[in-house]
Amino acid sequence: MGQKLKIAGWVSLGVVAGALTTVSLQTVARGVMSPMPLEEIQQLSAVFGLIKTDYVEPTDDKKLITDAISGMVSGLDPHSQYFDKKSFKEFQEGTSGKFVGVGIEITQEDGLIRIVSPIEGSPADKAGIKTNDLITKIDDTAVKGLSLNEAVKKMRGEPNTKVTLTILRKDESRSFPVTITRAEIKTQSVKAKMVEPGYGWVRVSQFQERTVDDFVRKVDELFKQDPNMKGLILDLRNDPGGLLDAAVAISAAFLPSDVTVVSTNGQLAESKATFRASPEFYARRGNDPIKSLPPAIKKIPLVVLVNEGSASASEIVSGALQDHKRATIMGAQTFGKGSVQTVRPLGPDTGIKLTTARYYTPSGQSIQAKGIVPDIMVDETAEGDLFAALRTREADLDKHLASGQGPEVKDAAREKAREEALKRLDEESKKPASERRPPEFGSDKDFQLQQALHKLKGEPVQVSKTKIERPEEKKDGEKSESDKPGKPDAKKEDGKPKQ
Repeated sequence: MGQKLKIAGWVSLGVVAGALTTVSLQTVARGVMSPMPLEEIQQLSAVFGLIKTDYVEPTDDKKLITDAISGMVSGLDPHSQYFDKKSFKEFQEGTSGKFVGVGIEITQEDGLIRIVSPIEGSPADKAGIKTNDLITKIDDTAVKGLSLNEAVKKMRGEPNTKVTLTILRKDESRSFPVTITRAEIKTQSVKAKMVEPGYGWVRVSQFQERTVDDFVRKVDELFKQDPNMKGLILDLRNDPGGLLDAAVAISAAFLPSDVTVVSTNGQLAESKATFRASPEFYARRGNDPIKSLPPAIKKIPLVVLVNEGSASASEIVSGALQDHKRATIMGAQTFGKGSVQTVRPLGPDTGIKLTTARYYTPSGQSIQAKGIVPDIMVDETAEGDLFAALRTREADLDKHLASGQGPEVKDAAREKAREEALKRLDEESKKPASERRPPEFGSDKDFQLQQALHKLKGEPVQVSKTKIERPEEKKDGEKSESDKPGKPDAKKEDGKPKQ
C-alpha cells in the first residue's frame, strides 16, 4: 500500500499528515474595524435570542458565540480556523516543535498503535521502547477501537506525570507494561544519512522553529563524513509544511544570494511581499543560521523528492529550486497548498488563523490548487503508483481557494482512476499486515530514493508510465495587477514574517 495511506502522528503533538499551514505569528490583533451590516447583525441577534428561549435545553452564551465565530471563519476556506484556548495551545506546540509527551512517532495498524520510532533521548527511548512495538493499552484503556487522535490525547499530559503503555513485541512473543514519565520533547524534523559512499540523504518532515538549526547540523555531519560528496537528495515527501521563514532559509542554503524564493499577494499591504535568499528574510535573532554550511552545498548536484503529501512550505522550497534550475524535482505532483495563513490573537489564549495571501514561485506561477509538477515523474514502487488517485489534494478540499490564474478544470480521468484504486485497496486489505506495510522513507527498499540516486549517478531512471500532470487551469487573458505577486512593502518590518 502506498506510503500516503499510512496515518502518522507525533505523540502528544497530534498532527496527522496533512497540509500544516505556513504561518506568520502576530503579537496583537489588527485594530481596524469594518462597518457592520446592520440587517445581518439583527438576524444574528434574533437567532441567538430564539436559541436562548426556544431550544430544548438551556444553552451557554459563550459556547453559542464561540460556535458562531468558528462557523464564520471555517466557512471561508479549509485552512482558516478559530482557535479556542486548547486548540491555540496545541497549534503553538505544533509550530514550535516542542510538546509534552513520551516521545514516539506512531502509526495505526490493524486497530493498534505501531511505533515507527522512538525519538532519540526521549522518555520512551530511555524506557526501551523499540521500532515496530505495538501499543495495546494506554493506562487501563484498550487501544482497539480508538482513533489515532484519541490515542494521542490519552498519551498527552503534564510534565512529570506518568502513563503506562502495554507493549506487544511480536518478535519476542511477549506483552508487557511500561510506565513512562512524560517530559517536554523536542521533535526532530530533520533526518540525514549517507545512503551510499559519496551520496547523502536529508529528510525534512516538517518546517518548525528548530528545523533550520537541525538541517545545518545534519548537513555538516554529512560533509564531515565525506567532504567530497558527489550528490545530495533532499526528501520533502509527505512534508505538510510549516513556517515560512524556515522554508526560505532551506531554499537559501542551496541558492545564490538574494535571488527570489517566493512572493505573496493579498489584500493587505503587508501581504504583498517578495522573500529572497538573504538573511533579512529568515534570520530571527540577527544571526544567519545557514552561514556555517559548507560552501559546496551551493554547487553539489541536487535531487528533491516530492509527492502528493508535500504541501505549503515544502512546495515553496521545491518551486524555488526548480525555477532557479538548482535541482531536479522527482516524484509526484505536490498537494497544491499555495495560500498564506496569518494567526491573529483575539485575547491572551484564543485567536484565528486567517488566509491572507497566495504564494507564487519565482517565475510568478501560483502554487494554489495546482502544486509543483516534478521534472521527472516517478512512481512509489517498481510496480507503479497504485493508490495515488485516492490521496487528497488541495483541489479536493471543500471551499478551497482557487489559484487566481483562471477557472479550474474538473479532472474526469482522476475519478476513473479513483474507482480502480479503490478496487485495488480492497484486495490489498485482505493481505497480512506485514505484507501491506510500505517501505520506510530512506530505506534500501525506498524505490523513489533509488531512482534519485540513479539520476545523480547519471544512470537510467525508471520514469512513471502512468503519472501525468494534473489538468492545468485555463487562463482568461493576462493577470490583473491585483493578482500579480507584489514587492516588499516599506511598512513591513524588514520584509520578514512576524513570529
